[in-house]
Amino acid sequence: MPFSKLQNRTFLALLIAVTAAFLAILWPFHGAVFWAMVLAILFMPLHRRLLQRMPKRPNLAALCTLCLCLLLVILPMALISLSLVQEAAQVYERMRSGQLNFGNYAQQIFNALPEWATQLLAHFHLSSLSELQEKFSSAAVQASQFLATKALNIGQDTLGFIVSVGIMLYLLFFLLRDGVALGRRVRQAIPLDEAHKRNLASKFTTVVRATVKGNIVVAASQGALGGLIFWVLGIQAPVLWGVLMAFLSLLPAVGASLIWMPVALYYLATGAAVQGAILIAYGIFVIGLVDNLLRPLLVGKDTKLPDYMVLISTLGGMSLFGLTGFVIGPAIAALFVATWGLFTQDVGEDLQE
Repeated sequence: MPFSKLQNRTFLALLIAVTAAFLAILWPFHGAVFWAMVLAILFMPLHRRLLQRMPKRPNLAALCTLCLCLLLVILPMALISLSLVQEAAQVYERMRSGQLNFGNYAQQIFNALPEWATQLLAHFHLSSLSELQEKFSSAAVQASQFLATKALNIGQDTLGFIVSVGIMLYLLFFLLRDGVALGRRVRQAIPLDEAHKRNLASKFTTVVRATVKGNIVVAASQGALGGLIFWVLGIQAPVLWGVLMAFLSLLPAVGASLIWMPVALYYLATGAAVQGAILIAYGIFVIGLVDNLLRPLLVGKDTKLPDYMVLISTLGGMSLFGLTGFVIGPAIAALFVATWGLFTQDVGEDLQE
């Protein structure tokens, strides 16, 4: 083997090894690094406007953008998290003390079932309502305890949360200040055609902005509207249920209905027909309408991805990467479509030549 080829292969192996080691070092804080990159992409247009007003003071422009990010994103999320932890702790304690018993709620629903519903259950070998009630109650308690414990763990792990937020804000400052130059150096290091690199980088930033903007706006709107109607109807822990509805709204189609629909059915089964009808109408025509109107407008329009691909990539991304997967999944799907589009375009040009 020629010595020059050996040098090139050795250097390439060293480059891969060092890169893998660096990524392994960053992995414990991958969430902070990822969200710093996402926030830098989202707030970069605002930073550019501030930089135009103070062109000779990039540090001050980045600091002002960081402060606006704190006021608009970090502080509201912190306040909501505090309320969520408090209400989750109250719900968890009520379940442990027996004041909150899902079995009683299930029994009230079963007692209110009409005869045809009882016959239908018997047809599916579910006529033993006591066993069905026990299973339903056990599943509901386990799910509620899991969610409450997760919220309590978030509150207890305050030190780790503060460290992650500090790393994210620290990194965000430098990404805002030096992000353009850093992105240019990364693009120069990628061995691709310049037009392809610009296309892929533009597609990635567009998808991240559209996905975060669309999903966050939809989730926040549905969670706020759901928590509001729960507060109006006097349902306990409206912030907790609102946050759960916001989280579940990341799943298109069903989303927040997994929370408000069982409550509406409970109202109808226990004779509170007015509250149940109000909640159903509000859930369909207000909460559901937000998802049907805003999501295609904010997500599908900018990403130019089919609705089915957005749904599948979102679910797959969340199953692999957790909560951050609702951004990573559609971004990978968009890069997949863009890369294959460039490939077919190049192949077509080669065949014409």
